[in-house]
Amino acid sequence: MNKIFSILLITGCSFLQLSCEKDFLEKKPLDSYSDADVWQDLNLVEAFINSRYTLLPFPEAQGVQKAYFMSGASDEGNSKHSYGNERALELGQMGPDNPVYNFWELNYQEIRNLNIFFSRINDVPSVGEVAIAQKNRLIGEAHFLRAYAYFDLIRHYGGVPIVDKVYDLNDGSFEISRNTFDEGIAFILKDIEKAIEMLPTSYKDNTKSIGRATSTAAYALKSRALLYAASALHNPSNNREKWTASALASKEAIDFAESNGYGLYQNLDYKKVFTDKRNIEVLFDYNFSNVPGGGMDIVCQPNSYGGWSVYTPSQTMVDAFELKNGKLPTDPTSGYDAQNPYINRDPRFYANILYNGATFRGTTVETFDGGKDSQKGDQGWNATETGYNWRKYMSESIRFGSEGSNQNWIIFRLAELYLNYAEALAELDQDGLAREYVNKTRNRESVKMPAITESGSALKSRIRGERQVELCFESHRLYDVRRWKIAMQTENKPLMGVNITKNGDGSFTYQPKLVRNRTFIEAYYLFPIARTEVNRNSLLLKDVNDPYYN
Repeated sequence: MNKIFSILLITGCSFLQLSCEKDFLEKKPLDSYSDADVWQDLNLVEAFINSRYTLLPFPEAQGVQKAYFMSGASDEGNSKHSYGNERALELGQMGPDNPVYNFWELNYQEIRNLNIFFSRINDVPSVGEVAIAQKNRLIGEAHFLRAYAYFDLIRHYGGVPIVDKVYDLNDGSFEISRNTFDEGIAFILKDIEKAIEMLPTSYKDNTKSIGRATSTAAYALKSRALLYAASALHNPSNNREKWTASALASKEAIDFAESNGYGLYQNLDYKKVFTDKRNIEVLFDYNFSNVPGGGMDIVCQPNSYGGWSVYTPSQTMVDAFELKNGKLPTDPTSGYDAQNPYINRDPRFYANILYNGATFRGTTVETFDGGKDSQKGDQGWNATETGYNWRKYMSESIRFGSEGSNQNWIIFRLAELYLNYAEALAELDQDGLAREYVNKTRNRESVKMPAITESGSALKSRIRGERQVELCFESHRLYDVRRWKIAMQTENKPLMGVNITKNGDGSFTYQPKLVRNRTFIEAYYLFPIARTEVNRNSLLLKDVNDPYYN
């Protein structure tokens, strides 16, 4: 959808069954609708559902989270101004009194709205095949959205209360215990199956329906949810049945997507995966609103181009990109040259990272000391702190004064499904098939990196490395290191960048730069529920699978 509609619902017997004065109710603004109006008009119900899409990880302010916040809260990147309160997380200041992110309240607000929808939709008139099809589609969308909301909750908090009814003032108590993580997964899967049953694979009106849920997106959500359920954080006994379920779900999603025309985007320019709208790799995405001065371009581009360099890559992320020969810079046999660090790298490095000497928007990026993209350049206060900027998603033609970001933010794409499947297969010791699927991402026309040939634990490590590179800046890394239970190692170390000096002969000297010390404590494998929520519902303290914040 290009627009998410907002409805002001006014009623004398409102969703909370509160009373209003008669003279107030007799005044009906033209831009407002009563409860009775909404649930008698299928188009108004559709607008109501449209408004629920704000629970997705939109890159703009109305969402549960700005999608790029997650990069600045993990080892792949930096958040210069801590717009999402990332500083509290990286300095070890997160807790019930400072929960950093508000996933709990915002998701449950929309879950309640979706439960209202389920309680009312059967009474909405729908005459004729077109209206019946519209109603069924809306029911499918609501199941998908509720599944996504609960998935977002359990990946942050572990077990959460499963609420599938609308509470009102006649209910005796609003306190409810937390379900287990596995119970949450089971509930999510039921909603996903309903969504798959009732949603189309895609929409004919492709432009108008950007961001509207499909059965393809539902299959992708199932793949992601079951991968998380099988991972070490939520599967400490390494139950192989969970890995089998994960593998089956990912293969099912891949087969469904490919049978409906999806595939890896084979354009020779890898950057276009993220800038060519609606390309065949994208399973589910959302369009930026093109509001002047809005979107991620101005937040992430270098200062000399008019950007603010708020979210930037870390040296850890840069070092994760292999050389063209398939070896990491840390491998002494790789041929890596510390004084020419950006030559002969994985083609995805050049598509994802802006570095000193890169060509961008027709000029050369200069992050060296005294360069135009350094703190001594124009608007130096907007210079990168790490020595790097994002290139992934960035527009090379945007005019910041008169337009905003207008590309699509990708929520699911086929490459993720390949990597989900490869990871599950490796855990099931099906190394040959795992290599086949992880190598699909490395063998696309715009990449052509050497095939991964390892087995066993070495293969698992390579799959994780491939995931770090292929999915960088797409809101995966923060969750991956937690579900793998490696965040105590990856996040509990300094955030590093690079200092660059230009020499008299035109060459450069590169030295490590400490940007900020970071702290990660074991409690941060899950996020804290705000104390205000616990005060409202004391049963939240009686959790069966959150050992950290009780």
